[in-house]
Amino acid sequence: MPEIVRDPKLDSTLDVLRQGYTFLYDRSREYDSDIFQIRLMGMQAICLHGPEAAQLFYDPEYFIRTGAIPRRVQTTLMGLHAIQTRDNGEHRCRKEMFMSLMVPESRQRLMSLLAEQWQQYAQRWEQTEEVVLFRESQEILCRAACTWAGVPLQEDEVELRARDFGAMIDGFGGVGPRHWRGKQARIRGEKWMRGIIRDIRSGKLQPQPGTAAHAVAWHREPDGELFDVQMAAIELINAVRPIVAIATYIAFAAVALHEYPPYRQQLRNPSEDYAELFVQEVRRYFPFTPFVGAIVRDNFTWHGFKFPKGTMVLLDVYGTNRDARWWQDPEVFWPDRFRHWQDNAFNFIPQGGGDFLTGHRCAGEWITIEAMKQAVHFLNEGITYDVPPQDLRYDLTRMPTLPASGFVMRNVRVTGKTAPIVTPVASPAPAPTGGCPFHHG
Repeated sequence: MPEIVRDPKLDSTLDVLRQGYTFLYDRSREYDSDIFQIRLMGMQAICLHGPEAAQLFYDPEYFIRTGAIPRRVQTTLMGLHAIQTRDNGEHRCRKEMFMSLMVPESRQRLMSLLAEQWQQYAQRWEQTEEVVLFRESQEILCRAACTWAGVPLQEDEVELRARDFGAMIDGFGGVGPRHWRGKQARIRGEKWMRGIIRDIRSGKLQPQPGTAAHAVAWHREPDGELFDVQMAAIELINAVRPIVAIATYIAFAAVALHEYPPYRQQLRNPSEDYAELFVQEVRRYFPFTPFVGAIVRDNFTWHGFKFPKGTMVLLDVYGTNRDARWWQDPEVFWPDRFRHWQDNAFNFIPQGGGDFLTGHRCAGEWITIEAMKQAVHFLNEGITYDVPPQDLRYDLTRMPTLPASGFVMRNVRVTGKTAPIVTPVASPAPAPTGGCPFHHG
């Protein structure tokens, strides 16, 4: 029986922090193996890389998520005991709730709200000397997402809420002040959302059925009980925060438009949906998720390698999307690679892999793609702008990372072309069929 290659370091935690996104991929190439072991925070961890390993990783027969996500990530990014940490019937029940929000009609409503916000902000940008696209995109996405979700948002709190959602995202991989800011943002956000849940349940606020606020407030767990107010607040944030996180991809898309200008003309070709290829390559090429974790459910063997029950397992997301064995010239930005790409749930995993409804693949992936396509069209045709000298580099040792400048624009002018309302594709998974008897989406 083969032995899993072991990293000789006593503990690799500091190396993970120093190397960031590339750590797992670098080790995989160094050991010439898609499976190896490290010690992380004093615990043994098996590291996996590549599509075959991803297919194993996303099989719920072998892995659970409970206990896999460090508390420091839960207290910033996703909240304690949120859907990302649940398994079995509890996870499926919550996942059905979130998937009920992903039907085409719901996504089209969000795209309409975003189109309005892009137009309004662009008109304001004409009167502004300098615009930082990342920050402005966070506000645009926050406004639209809250309206879409049925979450009241006062004008004087837009900046605070958008920055807080951003701080939750930024804080999960940080230490010191960055992590502290993420925790404080989550505390404020959860307090805000608890008030909204109480208002809904008391009848003071009545969001439309089909909105996230309505679905979360009245959702029941497998035991038939409503979420407690705190858990409902956490999951309502988890319906809005990931939409605000798309600002990172929008900033990277703007960098790609600037650094690879020939693609601008192809994006204007009405005879094909080149934006689909373009945004998929942005998601593959630029860093977003470094890796994800799970826990071995029970002892099992895979390709002769032993996986002991309770062992932490890490899947290399960044490296799997850039491995030359599956991606031609992976260090080249080349959207046309997706022209003949066969949709695969395991070799392209920027937001997770596997099945949407029963697995841990991001429920909002299609929203991400549609919102990015809309933003790319608007940046390419809806406005003109100058890109002054600035630092567009991104630090792969920083998780999450971002273009250093946030992408600065000057002399913004509206062309008169509105942001398109991207037509949603069919649902990424069948509409929930009532597998959870207490689903109230």
